[in-house]
Amino acid sequence: MAKLSGTAEVPANFPGSLDPDEQVLSVAPSEDGSVVATHLGLWLPEGRRVGWHLISKAAWGGGVLTITEAEETRHVDGAVYLRDLRPQRLALTGESRLPDVVHERVNRSIRSRHHRDLPGGGAWFIQRKVPGRDGIELQIRPDQGTDEPALDRLVGALVASLRQSRDLPS
Repeated sequence: MAKLSGTAEVPANFPGSLDPDEQVLSVAPSEDGSVVATHLGLWLPEGRRVGWHLISKAAWGGGVLTITEAEETRHVDGAVYLRDLRPQRLALTGESRLPDVVHERVNRSIRSRHHRDLPGGGAWFIQRKVPGRDGIELQIRPDQGTDEPALDRLVGALVASLRQSRDLPS
């Protein structure tokens, strides 16, 4: 059935539980188990899906896919503040399109990004598409030492502007 639909086949030992309409794009064996890319995100070998909008960085080299996942630390005025977690190395053990699919999906989720200097540091402002949701999500990744009250004021004004232009859901 997977070949007829143009999707990849989920391995029998896959520990995750796909949503009923979740489309598998690519699968790769790794030293720790299968890595599965779907239209909603990347399933890690332990059976946990990371949404494309929460992958800050993906790099491929020497048979290793390195993923930097972000976690949400707080929500302010409709924006999501993020902090990068320690990069996770996935040593892929077979031929697969998975690295290309990951690169394409992570990049495709980003609508815009820019860095702004602020007192004590600065912050990255990223507008991203979240799989399965309409509109965009405004993500904020502050630099170490950034003045949080100044950043929060700037974020509040930016969110108001995005809502007025209807780029950000209410």
